[in-house]
Amino acid sequence: MTTEIPPPETKAVTIRALDVRKSYEQGAIAVLKGVDLEVRRGEVVALCGPSGCGKSTLLHLAGGLDEPDSGTIEVNGRTLDTRRSMVNFLRHEVGFVFQLHNLIPDLTMEENCLLPAVAAGSSRLEANERLLTLATRIRLEHRLRQRIHKLSGGERQRAAICRALMNRPSILLADEPTGALDERSSAAVFELLLELVRQEGATLLMATHDLTLASTCDRVVQMHDGKIHED
Repeated sequence: MTTEIPPPETKAVTIRALDVRKSYEQGAIAVLKGVDLEVRRGEVVALCGPSGCGKSTLLHLAGGLDEPDSGTIEVNGRTLDTRRSMVNFLRHEVGFVFQLHNLIPDLTMEENCLLPAVAAGSSRLEANERLLTLATRIRLEHRLRQRIHKLSGGERQRAAICRALMNRPSILLADEPTGALDERSSAAVFELLLELVRQEGATLLMATHDLTLASTCDRVVQMHDGKIHED
């Protein structure tokens, strides 16, 4: 008997932004100007738009790295409140992939990837097993003992994806994850990212200016001047 996959609109909302506004320089620079957005469980959603339109800011708010001036961000049915401890949320529910990977160059790939797992309280045995599984999936198991500065750009970004998934987050936030790569490496890394997200059953919200990559996502959300103009 074939199991039918429920349509996205029947799945629970994982990320919800309600009239979210954010500015900097004491209100002089308005970045988000009333954003409403819903991302459902297991969806792969691309945020597209020109530089400065608010894509990265929205990702940071959704990941609990910053808080809105007004409006609310709900994740898995709970309103984020950065005034309270966000440690558990940041360690277990959300993973980040940045354009410049944010890996520690003098540490090995293994050491970089084990850091979040150990910080979250995983045993060394469990963390090592998880790392080997992910490293094999991204085809870098032979590079685990290499220091980051000896990896290619594409390898570093694949390692960053591995690190982001170490604690099995339900949400992955990616900010221009292929922006620093050439076209060939970009396509390969993005294909791998989508494959891993599907395998893990995670929700992916990604900021990108690359419409070719965005077109392979479940939805494309266009942002302009701090607002969502097309979904």
